[in-house]
This record gives sequence, structure tokens and C-alpha cells, in this order.
Amino acid sequence: QVQLVESGGRSVQSGGSLRLSCTASGFTLHYYRHAWFRQVPGQERETILCYNQREDMYRYTDAGEGRFSVSWDDAKNAAFLEMKDLKPEDTAVYYCATELSLNPPYGCYLDVKKYDYWGQGTQVTVSQ
Repeated sequence: QVQLVESGGRSVQSGGSLRLSCTASGFTLHYYRHAWFRQVPGQERETILCYNQREDMYRYTDAGEGRFSVSWDDAKNAAFLEMKDLKPEDTAVYYCATELSLNPPYGCYLDVKKYDYWGQGTQVTVSQ
């Protein structure tokens, strides 16, 4: 069964750092393009970044450029969203997602609709 599970969300103070985890089961995460998103209640889901580990390729939106990055642990079949210098406007539910397709085999998408498997989300709250 294909599954993604996010964890690591919590309350932090402004200026702090946080690492979110996305653990996959039922498939090998690093074979497929992957992305991180966030959503505030009442607003559309926002893309932070996407990446394709097969070609070490990353794309960032304005929301993710500069303060967010991604790392992974193939042994744990997991990816991590590294966040630094957090601000109150970063408060949201954070999601990881993957597209289980190798057609095309390279590149990644910033479009929310391209991803077909999603985790349940993890809440990040940044206070002043």
C-alpha cells in the first residue's frame, strides 16, 4: 500500500528552525519526483518546492526560496523539509506528495494537481 506520512510539525518561535519528515511506504521514494506544500485554512494549497532525486534537480517557489531546503535518507525511505528563520506567516499545515510516474523520468512540477499521493499533513505554528 502506497503511503506517505509527515511528522515533525510543532510550535516554534519566530526565527527558529524545524525539520519535517516525510516517510514513504509501499514504494521507493527516491525513484519519483516529490514536492512539499503548505496550506492555511481558507486558502489554496501553496507549493514550496519540488525535486527529483534521480537527477538532483530542485525547483523552488517564492515561498520556499532561501529558507527552505530538502534532504533525504534513502535507508529510511524518507525525505525531510529543512526550514530556517521561520516567520509567523509560515504557520500552516505542511504536506509532502509524490507522483508515482516515471513518464517523463526527469524534472519535477510545482503544480499541485500533478501529484497523486499525499500525506496527511503536519501542523507548523510559528509565534512571535
